[in-house]
Amino acid sequence: MKTGFDNEKYIKLQSQHIMERIQKFGDKLYLEFGGKLFDDYHASRVLPGFAPDSKLRMLMQLSDQAEIVIVISANHIEKNKVRGDLGITYDMDVLRLKDAFEARGLYFGSVVITHYEGQHSAVSFKNKLEKMGIRVYLHYPIPGYPSNIPLIVSDDGYGKNDYIETTRPLVVITAPGPGSGKMATCLSQLYHDHKRGVKAGYAKYETFPIWNVPLKHPINLAYEAATADLDDINMIDPFHMEAYGETTVNYNRDIEIFPVLNAIFEEIYGENPYKSPTDMGVNMAGNCIIDDEACRQASNMEILRRYYTSLNRLARDECQENEVLKIELIMKQAKITTADRKVTVAANQRAEALGVPCAAIELPDGTLITGKTSDLLGASAAVLLNALKALAGIAHEVKLIAPEVIAPIQKLKTNYLGSQNPRLHTDEALIALSMCTSKDENAQRAMDMLPVLKDCQVHTSVMLSSVDIQVFKKLGMMLTSEPVRERAKS
Repeated sequence: MKTGFDNEKYIKLQSQHIMERIQKFGDKLYLEFGGKLFDDYHASRVLPGFAPDSKLRMLMQLSDQAEIVIVISANHIEKNKVRGDLGITYDMDVLRLKDAFEARGLYFGSVVITHYEGQHSAVSFKNKLEKMGIRVYLHYPIPGYPSNIPLIVSDDGYGKNDYIETTRPLVVITAPGPGSGKMATCLSQLYHDHKRGVKAGYAKYETFPIWNVPLKHPINLAYEAATADLDDINMIDPFHMEAYGETTVNYNRDIEIFPVLNAIFEEIYGENPYKSPTDMGVNMAGNCIIDDEACRQASNMEILRRYYTSLNRLARDECQENEVLKIELIMKQAKITTADRKVTVAANQRAEALGVPCAAIELPDGTLITGKTSDLLGASAAVLLNALKALAGIAHEVKLIAPEVIAPIQKLKTNYLGSQNPRLHTDEALIALSMCTSKDENAQRAMDMLPVLKDCQVHTSVMLSSVDIQVFKKLGMMLTSEPVRERAKS
């Protein structure tokens, strides 16, 4: 992909802007950190040039000022809520985040368990953290939240919550995922600090939607596609328009909650320092786009990938049809169809012509490589090997994996492991290829090309096994699949 985003400018500009916001409030700033802190792959896909760890690198420039607090909902602990991208539960992700922050020299302060009502799993997790020497604070549900302002801003509301002891001027409030209670945690701290005479402020750092690009820009539409399961909708910020006469973009949840926030700020401070939801944000990403067209194209491809992800989720009964319909509407707004994804067209045309599952990969130079299911290889394994041959300049007819290497693997699968499918999956094909590198120079040259596949587009005409999906993911490839189950061999 062409670079469309200046990452170094972003890190510098963002850290400066946050420092200015700290100074605006005086003693302390609670910064609600939305999205993923050090593995923001959505941002790197729609803003080519954005590094997945950009926000973390930005924070590291403020490491002497910053303290990190991780928030997790007791309800999420109780329900074993899982991060879809990593496949781990939210409570396990708290520990992963803690270790990742500390490994990079950032100060991790504590964990807050919100919505706490004595849930058994939450109690066990609290005890586990405390045995590890981690400070844990409890925040409780408030009846009538968020509309019962007099109760919320009282000793029986926010005042009932544990006060989080912090030592740094910048307190970053982050969480494993949405719905954890980050904003309520920040506001609770403002209430407690005000009672203690501490001058504290609140700000929100969320990359998307980008407030200073158009409402229907593909970047913002891609964010709607990414959150189709949450019913987030990008909107013009009416409060900002009224206050300043300027058009800015925000999303429905922040706009809907702003009157409540306004009342809470007025109850605590006597006035709200912000005139709009946009005012609360500190995101500078829109100021660092250097090639708008490159970002538009990348975002359109992301919308199509999200569409196929939802189609596959629907086929597996993991979502409702309205999620797919919402992304179809987004595609119409972006004026794109699945035909705009070259690998999709190539894989599906080949499958229709041959009557077997097929796959296609678009190489960095735009070359389209296809592969089909055979007696030896699945379509994903075939296209992967074909792509490696093309990148290494090896003739298509050359066999990278000797038959004597494949045969024992097939025998193991069918005779001893009970598999009905003798064909090699992508992981098995790569292991077999690696076994050939010691004796075959072509195999070694092909293996050396694996890093080049990063960011390449790939499409398959059938749904894949979790093994194949994970291999493409580990290679950094951008996979989509038709929501069609492969028919078993008779």
